[in-house]
Amino acid sequence: MTQLKHKGFSPTDGESYISPHLLFIGELLVPVAPFDQKSGRETWTVAFAPDGSYFAWSQGHRIVKLVPWKKCLNNFVVGVVDVPDTPVPRRMSRQNSSEGSAGRSEPREHTIDCGDIVWGLAFGSSVPEKPSRCVNIEWHRFKFGQDQLLLATGLNNGRIKIWDVYTGKLLLNLLDHTDIVRDLTFAPDGSLVLVSASRDKTLRVWDLKDDGNMVKVLRGHQSWVYCCAFSPDSSVLCSVGAGKTVFVWDMDKYNLIRKLEGHHNDIVSCEFSPDGALLATASYDTRVIVWDPHVGCVLLELGHLFPPPSPIFAGGANDRWVRSVSFCHDGLHIASVADDRLVRFWNIDERSPQAVASLNNGLCCTFSTDGSVLAAGSRDGSVHFWASPRTIASLQHLCRMALRRVMSTPQVQKLPIPSRMVDYLSYRIF
Repeated sequence: MTQLKHKGFSPTDGESYISPHLLFIGELLVPVAPFDQKSGRETWTVAFAPDGSYFAWSQGHRIVKLVPWKKCLNNFVVGVVDVPDTPVPRRMSRQNSSEGSAGRSEPREHTIDCGDIVWGLAFGSSVPEKPSRCVNIEWHRFKFGQDQLLLATGLNNGRIKIWDVYTGKLLLNLLDHTDIVRDLTFAPDGSLVLVSASRDKTLRVWDLKDDGNMVKVLRGHQSWVYCCAFSPDSSVLCSVGAGKTVFVWDMDKYNLIRKLEGHHNDIVSCEFSPDGALLATASYDTRVIVWDPHVGCVLLELGHLFPPPSPIFAGGANDRWVRSVSFCHDGLHIASVADDRLVRFWNIDERSPQAVASLNNGLCCTFSTDGSVLAAGSRDGSVHFWASPRTIASLQHLCRMALRRVMSTPQVQKLPIPSRMVDYLSYRIF
């Protein structure tokens, strides 16, 4: 079983009461194994299921742990902090499962041995109305149901394994990469299109509704590809890697739209805002840059070292490498993990952190589906959790997000409205 650890909150407890806002609520610990060693323990990635039913993390030594999130959260927060309830997941359909029907609707914990070091994780859910892009094939081995939930794992040997989350069974084994699969991302539209980023300098597009056949190879990176992320409407993909350039791809035509220049060192993490209007990238140059991906301009820089380092210093080993960045689902907040042993919680209205928390050897971070909890993984295989500061978004911001979900920046700039309103809708003023 997964070891759980939680703490109460007291102003006299300096370790648990990090700040008035970012409250530590618990952690998941890795059991000490006889084969325990310094290398291979890293939690390179953590992920929440789209419906909030599961949390997954690579806890080192080839192992991925799948934990029912609502049960895990209740163990953390009973009598500690009021976090909104997570909806109970719907009952899944079992076309590809041979198990009986008893207890199907109740999420269960699973421990998955992937056979090699796990670098990337991603959840994918199916929408039957989204057909496979391979229209010439009428027969498929797998017929994914409406409530199917999958987990993709990217491995050290270049393989990608696809698992049924509710049973823990292996469904597909995707072979084509020639080096480590560093990151994975599913299209949010339920099409089960999967993109993998690898140290072999390529991104590969897979169609799981076509039995995992590879659709396209995206080339352009000159070195390792570290991270990739879909826009919320699944039409655009961002990829970053060992270089100073952000790549933005058209996923309808599979071609490169533009390159974004501005970082001074390798870029290791990227994520779109919930409305698709913003793109955040994290780099070893001590900065998180928030871009407008539609026009390629820099809107905001979040520095992790003050005063800001010179490009020469930022381009080398500076002890402030930013390892990961994640957008909160309210579209107002960003979390980042850096090598200075801090997790930062930013508001896009400000250039300084709204809250911070201590984390030794942090590697990755992500928000829960509802944005109420921030999770971060570390080199020792453990995962730490904090309650996100509660904020109420203004009606202006909610209207801006609703509009930006359906309109690009060039379309907004053509609207017959005052220039200040255009600037607000374009996030040039926050």
